[in-house]
Amino acid sequence: MLKKLLPPPKWKFPVAIASGIFAGLVILTLYMSKAHSYLSDNPETCTNCHIMAPQYATWNHSSHREWTNCNDCHVPHNNFLNKYYFKAKDGLRHATIFTLRKEPQVIFIKEEGAEAVHQNCIRCHSDVLVDPKMEATVNEHHHHRTDRKCWDCHREVPHGRINSLSSVPDARVPLPQNPVPDWLKTYLETKNHKNE
Repeated sequence: MLKKLLPPPKWKFPVAIASGIFAGLVILTLYMSKAHSYLSDNPETCTNCHIMAPQYATWNHSSHREWTNCNDCHVPHNNFLNKYYFKAKDGLRHATIFTLRKEPQVIFIKEEGAEAVHQNCIRCHSDVLVDPKMEATVNEHHHHRTDRKCWDCHREVPHGRINSLSSVPDARVPLPQNPVPDWLKTYLETKNHKNE
């Protein structure tokens, strides 16, 4: 069985070279895209795509910063498999759009993501949703919480009124570090100086 998979003797070396190049490109792509960072819940990972800087900045200036990270709100938490399936599917869509430079000027959440955020609002704030004092102070609160999304009323939570850096002018957004190793930068700089 294994013999059928092996190339003929005269093709072993070219196949080994092609396989090595392919494996190297896959590893380089995973390294350059910081693929390992997407397994974590670190909010700074979202700024790997510079287009997410306003969302990071506005979240970082919100009260939610003390209690949540991006995945707490934007990824389903009904089970472990669904969480990582959703992260992978959404991440591949984001990576494809960003790689092809097809990202829109204004980002809107997709319906599936909106449902995940809505369910996570309910998951974290369920005690407030059934608080009798809330029913007494917010007109028709019970009716509103069953026929619409939470942010229909709570528009500025947690990203503020405008998802732009102008809404948080003093924001410090962590920029992605250059993935080129220092030794390669030094080598290229020395080579460029010699060529001048």
